[in-house]
Amino acid sequence: MKRKVLLLGDPALYEVSSAVTREELEELRPDIEDMFECLKDAGFGHGISAPQIGIKKRLICLDLDGVRRVIVNPTLELVGSEMMELMDDCLCFPGLLVKVRRNRRCIVRYRDENWQVQELACEGYLSELIQHEYDHLNGILATMRAVDGKSFVMKG
Repeated sequence: MKRKVLLLGDPALYEVSSAVTREELEELRPDIEDMFECLKDAGFGHGISAPQIGIKKRLICLDLDGVRRVIVNPTLELVGSEMMELMDDCLCFPGLLVKVRRNRRCIVRYRDENWQVQELACEGYLSELIQHEYDHLNGILATMRAVDGKSFVMKG
């Protein structure tokens, strides 16, 4: 049962997701597989959040060079004041790049697919990826974080 990725403008993308309970995690396993399948089918990107496929739960899936990571109920701590600017893309707007400013470092605390508490210190690309996916859980898209009104580029 593969779901489709919602596209920019879909009202569901702007809603805040609710926490996953331990009991729900087992029920969400097919949805987690759908998320990984959508990510693979897209052919770009390393992360997807549940709201991107219409599931309003605090759940992120990452595929980093074949290493899968399931992030349940994350909390995000931005570390330091060093920022970076980059062109961000998203499965929800596959033909568009948006210039955003993100913290260079962050720490994400979460439960994994076995309900174990985990912590991941992130820097650079991984920090940006985590912040991007975390934003989706709060109904925030990269387009809303554009540096200015001229920060949009169509992919060639």
